[in-house]
Amino acid sequence: MAEGLFGVHATALQIRAQRMGVLASNIANASTPGFKARDVDFRSALAASEGGGDADAAMKYRIPTQPSMDGNTVELSTEQTAFAENTIQYQTTLSFLNGRISQLTRALKGE
Repeated sequence: MAEGLFGVHATALQIRAQRMGVLASNIANASTPGFKARDVDFRSALAASEGGGDADAAMKYRIPTQPSMDGNTVELSTEQTAFAENTIQYQTTLSFLNGRISQLTRALKGE
């Protein structure tokens, strides 16, 4: 029922939350030797979820522009930018869902 009421937005919110966790992990491990930065390809994850596939297949390792000597592939500025962009997209999706819930609540109350 939620899929019909909220469309793709509920799934999108879950994928954005998953991506936020991955990006936060990258940032937290910026100085961990050998840590390999990963990211979620949002479009691939959404397509996989809609097609009944596994959204985890959209998890990819990030290729650094300047790898560090200790094997860590986290580039802090890249991760922080991706995190900020993802946060804005998460908030936008959440705002849409909140608006939709408000509409449904008003309709149920007969307003």
